[in-house]
Amino acid sequence: MQFNEIQKQIIKLKKETDTVILAHTYQNPEITEIADFVGDSFVLAKYAKEVKAKRIIMCGVRFMGETVKILSPDKEVIMPTAEALCPMAEMIDPKDIVAFKEKNPDYSVVCYINTTAETKAVCDVCVTSSSAIRIVKSMNKDKILFVPDKNLGSFVQKAFPEKDIVVMDGYCPVHNDLTAEQVKEAKEKYPAALFTVHPEAPAEVVELADHVGSTSAIIEFIKNNPDKQIIIGTESGVYNNLIKTDKNPDRLIQLSPDIMVCEDMKKITLESVLSIFTENTGFEINLPEKLRKQALVSIENMLTYGD
Repeated sequence: MQFNEIQKQIIKLKKETDTVILAHTYQNPEITEIADFVGDSFVLAKYAKEVKAKRIIMCGVRFMGETVKILSPDKEVIMPTAEALCPMAEMIDPKDIVAFKEKNPDYSVVCYINTTAETKAVCDVCVTSSSAIRIVKSMNKDKILFVPDKNLGSFVQKAFPEKDIVVMDGYCPVHNDLTAEQVKEAKEKYPAALFTVHPEAPAEVVELADHVGSTSAIIEFIKNNPDKQIIIGTESGVYNNLIKTDKNPDRLIQLSPDIMVCEDMKKITLESVLSIFTENTGFEINLPEKLRKQALVSIENMLTYGD
C-alpha cells in the first residue's frame, strides 16, 4: 500500500506515542488505511477495551467515542473534531424517555447503540443493528419502547407482532432518505444484481432487499458473493473502501451516491488526525463517573442478552 506523506507522519507518530487509531467503516479510505482497527461502532468499542494503549483516537462520531469511554474509563479517548455528531443520536431527549417511563412503568426501554451516553443512562438495554432482533426476542418483556430509530424499530416490530413495541420518531438522515423508487430504478438498470440494505432504511425499501443487515453484515454478504453484482444500500464509505480491495470492483453499485453520505463522518480528515499529534488538538471525551456507570448498565445488559 502506498501511503501519502500525511499518512506516513501519522503512522510514525502513533507508534511513538502509544496511540491506537480506530476508524468506523463509513470513513473514507485515506482514514481507514491509517487505522489500527476498522469496524462498526460496538465492535470498535469492544476492541478499544482490549487494547493496551492508553490513548485512543476515534475516527467516527461522538457517541462512538462515548461508548469507548463507557467501556474503557481508564483510557484517554480523543475525537479529531468535536463537530462530528450523529444527527439521529441527537434527536432523542433523555427527558422524554424518563417521562414515558413514569407514565408507563411496565415498559422496558431498548436503545440503539447510536445514542448519547445520557440516553443510554435512562434505558434498560442497548442493542446494535445486528443484535436488535436477537435481544428483543430473548427479553422476557412484551411491552417495549424502542429508541431512537423509527426504521430499525419498525424492523423489530415486524419480527415480533405479538409484542407491544412503541417506536420514537428518530432516524438516520442518510438511510431515511432512500426511497422504494430509487431501489426499483437501480434494479431495472441492474436486473441481475442483489440488493443489500441497512435496517435504518424505511420499511418499503427494506422489503425490496435480498439481504438486510448491519454494516458488518453487509460487508460480509458482499464478500461471500464474489461473483454477484450487488447494489449497496448504506453509507458510501462502505462502497468506497470495498472498491479498493474487491477483485472485481465494477460489480459493486452504490445506491443513490448523491444522498448516501454522512457529512459528520466526513468531517474527520487526515489533517485533523495529524494535528492531534503535532498541535495537541482534538476533543477529549470525558464523562462524569455517575453518568458513565448508569450508561454502562444498558451496555452490560446487551452483553447479558447475547450481543
